[in-house]
Amino acid sequence: DVWTVKSFKKKLDIKVLNYDDREMEFDLIGIFPALINAFRRILISEVPTMAIEKVTVHQNKTVMQDEILAHRLGLIPLKANPRLFQFRMPGDSVGTDTDTLEYELRVKCVKNPHCRVGHYRPEDMYLDYHVMSKDIKWVPVGGQSSIHKAEDVRPVHDDIVIVKMRPGHELHVTMIAVKGIGKDHAKFSPVGTASYRLLPYIELLEEVEGPLAERLKSYFSPGVIEIEEVKSKRKATVKNSRLDMCSRNVLNDKELKKKVVIGRVKDHYIFTIESVIGVPPDELFREAIKIMKKKCTDALLELKKMDSKK
Repeated sequence: DVWTVKSFKKKLDIKVLNYDDREMEFDLIGIFPALINAFRRILISEVPTMAIEKVTVHQNKTVMQDEILAHRLGLIPLKANPRLFQFRMPGDSVGTDTDTLEYELRVKCVKNPHCRVGHYRPEDMYLDYHVMSKDIKWVPVGGQSSIHKAEDVRPVHDDIVIVKMRPGHELHVTMIAVKGIGKDHAKFSPVGTASYRLLPYIELLEEVEGPLAERLKSYFSPGVIEIEEVKSKRKATVKNSRLDMCSRNVLNDKELKKKVVIGRVKDHYIFTIESVIGVPPDELFREAIKIMKKKCTDALLELKKMDSKK
């Protein structure tokens, strides 16, 4: 079909099916694959986030090497809203309160003086034997304390184990977090999952009854085919085709493959976004749309420049 803006607006539809602060599943109807794949790639690699970029190790008496420790710290997701910060300019060695967040981690493992005889579990014998993400403390820079709250810039999860320690082990590091994008490093990617798939299409060409109905049900994902009692007969019906993972096992059955048609709706996409930072998934998708619009605007400007030179 010839693509026009009018027909695109008429066919385009968005239906949100599942939503919470971490994950969203919605349907995009009437869109073509190049555009929806562009949104997916932008979500993964171009929507900015805040992540730990520089780690200064002041004391590390643990069994973990400094390089591995710094790598683990960089991958801890932060709740900080990237829209409240600026990108650090290339060449700037010192950050400011508008482009930098600073953190400190100081933990020392000691024996539990109140441990009773006969107790051998680490949680009974030692204090601070696990260094957790909740131990990372925010250190305000400049006037940040009047703008941000510690709750809003801390790690997303409190229970991420950074390193395990025993008495005599001690860890003290300071960290600097900056704004970046996943194209530069995976730690800046705001999503754990940004994926899409076409809506499955399943149609029964004729009635399937009795043992054949049970066999047909076994070929599909749970919830796709249901068995109903109709006039004392057990008949197979398509209940929810979107739950199918399109295994196509039914096509290997010589008796059933002629009774069913399976495929996918070519312009109906099921899109899933899982946010790993403190920004809800719907806001991440809006940011992806803004970035896409800017790319289109920049491309049009370049085309106009080329036409003016001719």
